[in-house]
Amino acid sequence: MSTRPSKIVCVGRSYAAHIAELGNATPDRPVLFIKPPSSLISLQEGISWNENWGSLHHECEVTLRIDKPLKGETNPEKALEAIGAITLGLDLTLRDMQDDLKKKGQPWERAKAFDGSCVLADWVSVDEVKAWDAITFEFAVNEQVRQKGDTSLLIFDIGYLLADISQVFSLEPGDVVMTGTPAGVGALASGDQLTMTLNGQNQDFVWKSFVK
Repeated sequence: MSTRPSKIVCVGRSYAAHIAELGNATPDRPVLFIKPPSSLISLQEGISWNENWGSLHHECEVTLRIDKPLKGETNPEKALEAIGAITLGLDLTLRDMQDDLKKKGQPWERAKAFDGSCVLADWVSVDEVKAWDAITFEFAVNEQVRQKGDTSLLIFDIGYLLADISQVFSLEPGDVVMTGTPAGVGALASGDQLTMTLNGQNQDFVWKSFVK
């Protein structure tokens, strides 16, 4: 399926260790925000940003493609049936700008939803999922692993997340859901070589990119 998403729904503060590293409060329900379709680029395009905007941080996440409409679903198991494919994505964040916006009590969109802020690897069939609470992945910069993820550590599991999202935003075929990032986020620099690895049911999927 190559449908361009109508929206990209992102989940913030999904892993306790990441919440701790940024000094945030643990939420009592999923923290949601949206990136527009214009934020989407492929991993192969490479990453660039206006350095005058401050530091750019990587946030590697398990990312879902919705293939069936999902609206007002209350059953997490039924919500999982809407997923058609998974991949790894980067929720790129202008951290200095985000911190400044938070201090002013302003929305995050400038720091989270700018052009090129959603970087996705190739889609992988859901047949590669062993179990939704047993997906593991890694993100490395210049061959040094910075992030290790395991969906068993999500504060809200994937079925619950989708059901909760569908109460607020109707999910349409082609829409993308980014499930949140584990600890280890950090700044990227020009020339960095990036590697994302998703551990699948039958094989590991490895994708490489770079910072311009």
